[in-house]
Amino acid sequence: MVMNDMIQLTIAVFLHVISYILFTINVSFCCFLLMIAVFTTLNTPLNLAGMALERYIAICRPLHHAQICTVRRTYALIGLIWVMGAIPILPDLFILLATEPLQFFHSSIFCSRDSVFRHPYLVEKKNISHMVYLTFVWLTLVYTYFRIMFAAKAAHSDAKKARNTILLHGVQLLMCMFTYIGPLLDSLLMYIFPMFLLEMRFTSYLIVHILPRFISPIVYGVRDQAFCKYLKRYLLCTMHKAGGGGYGTKGCSRHSTPPPGLDCAFPKSSGQDNLK
Repeated sequence: MVMNDMIQLTIAVFLHVISYILFTINVSFCCFLLMIAVFTTLNTPLNLAGMALERYIAICRPLHHAQICTVRRTYALIGLIWVMGAIPILPDLFILLATEPLQFFHSSIFCSRDSVFRHPYLVEKKNISHMVYLTFVWLTLVYTYFRIMFAAKAAHSDAKKARNTILLHGVQLLMCMFTYIGPLLDSLLMYIFPMFLLEMRFTSYLIVHILPRFISPIVYGVRDQAFCKYLKRYLLCTMHKAGGGGYGTKGCSRHSTPPPGLDCAFPKSSGQDNLK
C-alpha cells in the first residue's frame, strides 16, 4: 500500500506541476502517465479491502491465520490486487487506439483523463467500474467490521484494535471517493471563485489526491509505540526550547523518556498486519 501510494502521489504531483509549467504535453506521454495514475488510484480501495480481510482472519479465524496469511499468499494477493486495478484501464487504451486518429497521439493536450479518454463509452465505463469497485470494497469493510465487532464484545484487546483499524479503513475509503467527484469539485470551485482559477485547482488537487493518502502514514505511525515515543519527545523538546523552559540537551537525549502521562493516544499496532 505504501509503494502504491508513493507511485500515485509521484505521478499526481508531476502532472500537477506540469499543468502549471507547460499546461499542455504530448498526448502519448500524457496517456502513459494517466494509465499509471488511474491504475494506482484504483489499487488504494482494493488494498484497504485486503487489509480488512487479513484483520478478519486474524481475529475471527485465529487458528487458521498462520496457514492462510503466509508470505507467499500475501504476495499472491498483492499481485491479484494490482491485476484487478489494471483491468478497468487497459480496455480504455485499446479503445483509444482504435477510435482516435494517429495525429491525435502526436498533438499536445491538457493532461487529464477526460481530455484523453473522451469517448462517451469510456466515460460510462469509468463510472460503472468505479461503482462496482467501491460497492465491493464497502461490502467487504462492512462485513469484516461487524464480524470483528461481535468478536470484540468478548473484550479481547486485539479484536478491539482490529475493529478500530477497520473503522479507519472505512474513513480512508470515504475520502478516496473524493477522486470520483474530482471533476465536479473542480467545476464547482471554479464557478464559485472564477477569479482564482489556479488557487482552486490547487485546492482541488489537495482534497482529491493528497488528503485521502495522508491518513495511513499518520495513523499507523502514531499507533507505533516506538515512533510515537520519539515523536512525543521531539515535540516536547521543541516546545520547551522555543519557550525557554530549560528542557535542555540532557532532557532531549536519545535515551531519555517522556514525562509521565504522555503515553501514546493510540493502541499499539499488532504484529500481524502483514498486508500493510
